[in-house]
Amino acid sequence: MNMLRVGIVGCGEVVQIIHLPSLYQLGEKFRVTAVCDVSRTVVDAVGEAAGVTARYQDYHELVTQDDVDVVLVTNPNAYHTEVTLAAIAAGKHVLVEKPMCFTLREVEAISDASQRAGVLVQVGYMRRYAPAFVEACRLVKQMGEIRAAHVRDVIGHNALIIGQTARVVRGTDIPAHIIEEGKARQQAALRDAIGDASPALQLAYGFMLGLSTHDLSAMRELLGLPKRVVYAAQRHGIYLTAAFDYGDFICTFDTGVDNIPRFDARLEVFGADQVIRVLYDTPYVRHLPTRLVVTSANHGRGVSHETMLPDWCDPFVAEWNAFYDSIQAGTQPKTGPEDFGADLELFQAMIRLLRAQESD
Repeated sequence: MNMLRVGIVGCGEVVQIIHLPSLYQLGEKFRVTAVCDVSRTVVDAVGEAAGVTARYQDYHELVTQDDVDVVLVTNPNAYHTEVTLAAIAAGKHVLVEKPMCFTLREVEAISDASQRAGVLVQVGYMRRYAPAFVEACRLVKQMGEIRAAHVRDVIGHNALIIGQTARVVRGTDIPAHIIEEGKARQQAALRDAIGDASPALQLAYGFMLGLSTHDLSAMRELLGLPKRVVYAAQRHGIYLTAAFDYGDFICTFDTGVDNIPRFDARLEVFGADQVIRVLYDTPYVRHLPTRLVVTSANHGRGVSHETMLPDWCDPFVAEWNAFYDSIQAGTQPKTGPEDFGADLELFQAMIRLLRAQESD
């Protein structure tokens, strides 16, 4: 096997809890050779834990390092585009955590740059690589007429789970001016994406980019692109509902975050005599299984329920395996830049409906 050398930009909780253990598990395919974070405390702690001596606080130094083949981009969202483009310019493949960017203009820039450079960009939609989800996609194609669908993601704050299950080194040494710059970057990116908007709309778009992009990306792969957004509504800031028109059926969507330490995320497809469900658990506890549940009419003898666990592979490990295979084969990842752009188009349609409600 060809070993791929990984440089990591942004060493926060998702790297410490998930990506580093996943890469260690795949040690025959990947080796971490460089790490970067604006916090010296964090980058030294992660570098020490990973046995990496190349530690940077400026990502420009990392992406140009000779012994880096792949750059993992996990720093704050507003910086994803510039780090991704810098890594592409340096000839590196990129796995960028969602959201890849904020605007369709950035999608086009990243797509064009990666094609010119001959490198691959994969967006971190790990739920779509879960074996149970992949199997669900196969079964939905076979189920015949779809009558309805439902996407749900109501979860407790991540900190409620992380605090009980993991140790995360935090960057308490980040200078105040860098923190303020990050906030300004986020606000500028939101303005660029949705123009002058109320704080409620800004919050909604940021939430779509953060959590909802997982759900609607999976919906698109499972069901295809909807014809239109029928309605969208926002309550309590980050509680969103929507309905997507697929012609022969409607897919409803609801999401929100509360103070209950649990993870209720699912996709459901309802046919005439079968229901297919994909049930996700928190990604912050590794190897919690994604389950596939099929409920069927049992030919006049009641109802049958089949719960499937196709594989114990953690979705993040499956995601890294798929990225490795794409690089080796030179094939585009299914969650590439253009695929991410389809999410932004849905989000923009939802924002237009929410904005119209504000002006009523």
